[in-house]
Amino acid sequence: MVSAVGPWLDTGEAAVLFAALALATMGTIALFLVACAAAWRRRTTTYLLVTAAIGLLVLRSIVGFGTALGAVAMPAHHIVEHTFDFLIALFVLGAAYAVGE
Repeated sequence: MVSAVGPWLDTGEAAVLFAALALATMGTIALFLVACAAAWRRRTTTYLLVTAAIGLLVLRSIVGFGTALGAVAMPAHHIVEHTFDFLIALFVLGAAYAVGE
């Protein structure tokens, strides 16, 4: 079935993980495209920050695929993912703050 997986993942778990990653990636890409259209239409800081946060969610999914395939080491995965989490929170809080301006 799936042969190219990280050393911490067996084939049965890999199929479920790849299905979840595929659904998450497709969903966040669709949401990102809608956010891009909204940001283009509104052209405000708030929309730009929310779009950037959603873009980071897409990148998180890509890092997840890289980790599952063994291309991204687990320590790097955690550093990148937690950095993205921080930036997503920062962008969302920035967007909330920008609404009040």
